[in-house]
Amino acid sequence: MTRGELPAEVRRFILVSIPSVPYLEAVLLLRAEPDVLWNAARLGQRLYVNERVAGDLIRELAGGAIAQAQEAGGGWHYAPHADLAQLLDALAAAYTHNLVGVTDLIHSRVDKRAQQFADAFRFRKE
Repeated sequence: MTRGELPAEVRRFILVSIPSVPYLEAVLLLRAEPDVLWNAARLGQRLYVNERVAGDLIRELAGGAIAQAQEAGGGWHYAPHADLAQLLDALAAAYTHNLVGVTDLIHSRVDKRAQQFADAFRFRKE
């Protein structure tokens, strides 16, 4: 993988499943410390976001089958199934080697949605 290219499966996963850079950072943080029980306060502190945003991120990660609630201790931990874990490993490698390419792809997705929303309010001649 050269600096400019991303593996097709990683590119597809980013476009379909990674809604924001903070979400990606949360994924990578949980992946890097799989034995830690995460809560909104701890995640928020590590990502420099407020607790509400961090709580939303944790719930999104759980909804994406990346994090799982731990009943004892009341936190969340990294627990993707094997296939997803391999894809997240590939995503982490791509992010390490091509941070700009990965973040640009995430932002292009967000920019495209914003443009589509703005276009919905554009007046057109009939």
